[in-house]
Amino acid sequence: MVYCIGHSIISPLGIGTRANVEAVRAGRSGLKIYTDRFADVEPFCASLFDTPQSFVELCVRSVEEALCGAQQEVRTADKETIFILSTTKGDNLDLLSPSQAIARHFGNPNPPIVVSNACTSGVCAQITAKRLLEAGLYKCAVVIGCDIQTRFIVSGFQSFKALSPEPCKPFSPDRKGLNLGEAAATIIYTAEAQLGWRLEEGSIHNDANHLSAPSRTGEGAYRCLKDVLSGIDASEVDMVGVHGTATLYNDDMERIALQRAGLEQVKISALKPHYGHTMGAAGIVETIIGMEMLQHGTFIKMLSGFGGVNAAIRMKCE
Repeated sequence: MVYCIGHSIISPLGIGTRANVEAVRAGRSGLKIYTDRFADVEPFCASLFDTPQSFVELCVRSVEEALCGAQQEVRTADKETIFILSTTKGDNLDLLSPSQAIARHFGNPNPPIVVSNACTSGVCAQITAKRLLEAGLYKCAVVIGCDIQTRFIVSGFQSFKALSPEPCKPFSPDRKGLNLGEAAATIIYTAEAQLGWRLEEGSIHNDANHLSAPSRTGEGAYRCLKDVLSGIDASEVDMVGVHGTATLYNDDMERIALQRAGLEQVKISALKPHYGHTMGAAGIVETIIGMEMLQHGTFIKMLSGFGGVNAAIRMKCE
């Protein structure tokens, strides 16, 4: 089994998991309108840090927060610990150098792994950690997710006409699109613990439909859900953390996939109205909030992204 022994979130809603959970429980949102954040970019609604952040420093701080709250000692300088970075754009499109700097900061001797698979990156990184630990290649995995918004990213989403001019409304009939967000989050996994949340199943599929549009039948997401439901009945699932971007086709696709998997009656968690879409951090931020909100039971986290990628994991705590 692969267990979560520590985690942390740093976002505009707060520093550390506790602060973020309290903010979500209180119904607070980091979303607001930005009119002059980037030159030559139309006003947009997002959840951003008040001051520009250093990508590497943000990731390092997130790891330090997770290590401080870990249930057991994590030897970051040990060769049996692997660092995995989930990001879509890295530090100004540099993915490798930041991951190396983060691992080097903690004295880790191994080449870090970078997972960059569009919006599914945070879930894919956790699945990567699970596979490495179960294969016995490492004893501990420090999984970090981070993205910082830039003029390039915001203008790119605007060119798709995908951004909502107001706070997003996932699954609402009058939803107008997504909001972007910034965050760094860390989950620490080990195969040596025996209590707490464990990562039981993980699945990745590509629906091979379109570069920027999901399958209308939710095929890829459905296959991921069927995989992570292996060995249990859909009625045993207490909550599903959806992607919930509030874009027209993605929300419809997820709804169809949930129905096809027999999960239409299960409670869902949609966190983009609080954080915006934090991209490479989304799968990790939203997994952590899901675990903290549910406390115990069975939890599925699903994501989808550009290029037809889909991913899902199943978490459980007795």
